[in-house]
Amino acid sequence: MDCRSQKLRDQDWRPGFKTRKEDIIDIINVVDQLETLISTSKAMPVGGIALVDKKKVMELVDQLRLAIPQEVKAAGEVLAQKDQIISSATLDARRTKTQAEDDLREKLSQNEVYIKAEEALREAELRAARMIEQAETESQARRTEADAYALRCLRAFERELNTLNGSVRKGIDLLAGNALVGTLTSNQREVELETV
Repeated sequence: MDCRSQKLRDQDWRPGFKTRKEDIIDIINVVDQLETLISTSKAMPVGGIALVDKKKVMELVDQLRLAIPQEVKAAGEVLAQKDQIISSATLDARRTKTQAEDDLREKLSQNEVYIKAEEALREAELRAARMIEQAETESQARRTEADAYALRCLRAFERELNTLNGSVRKGIDLLAGNALVGTLTSNQREVELETV
């Protein structure tokens, strides 16, 4: 390997370097040239061995090195660091899973509180409805009792008034009878006096 090949191999790849379409085309062209070089080289009669120009092959290899996209070189380093990347990704996945589980538990807890609050509200509404119904029933019962009491009192008062009315009637009749008797007696006296 010559100095130029070593220099190209040791070049650092630059982060952020993008693969260009020209790089891919260059690689294909170099491979085509390499293939042409091998197919046009002198072939040995035994074993399919070909004699190629070493200098031309090395130039094509150097061109390949230059044309290899930086992302391919970066991928090689990524493969070298795969264990670290996998463990880091696994740790991140565990953290994400734990966070998601915590979030789910919190939402379920909030949902349970909401459900319990709704149940408590429904129970309170049912209790209030029962209390209102019971109050209305008791109120109706008291009104019925009050009406019955008032009716009893009015009937008792009517009986007393009838009794009092009977007494008044008897007094009026007695007084009217006495007045009639007195008028008759006075008329009789007048008549007797006139006859005398």
